[in-house]
Amino acid sequence: MVLRGLIVREPFATMIVQGIKKWEIRKRYTRIRGRILIIGNSYLKGAVTLADVLGPFSVNDLDDYVNYHRASREFLEQYSRGRQLYAWVLKDPIMFKHPVKVRIRKGAQVWVKIDESLIPSEIELI
Repeated sequence: MVLRGLIVREPFATMIVQGIKKWEIRKRYTRIRGRILIIGNSYLKGAVTLADVLGPFSVNDLDDYVNYHRASREFLEQYSRGRQLYAWVLKDPIMFKHPVKVRIRKGAQVWVKIDESLIPSEIELI
């Protein structure tokens, strides 16, 4: 089976799988829901449930939710370039004890297809 991996910058990828960061801020809405893998620095860090998408938000709106998204105002201003942002709501994090190196195809910026065989055998994703 092929799973979806979300590419996330560090330190945010680690914060997500540790359960510290509960919202991933993105420029686009997504219809994808369910279990996804988190990729940081070309490593599978863990898995979460993408439960919902909230927004759109302005950077000013997101100031009230820093405990959920953990991004600085400066980072959000640079990232958004004045555009509206969406909060991808993440739940049920699992952090892999040993991150797994993955190959990310050239040009991939958001999603990567990951073969289920790369997931540590002791991890149940569903």
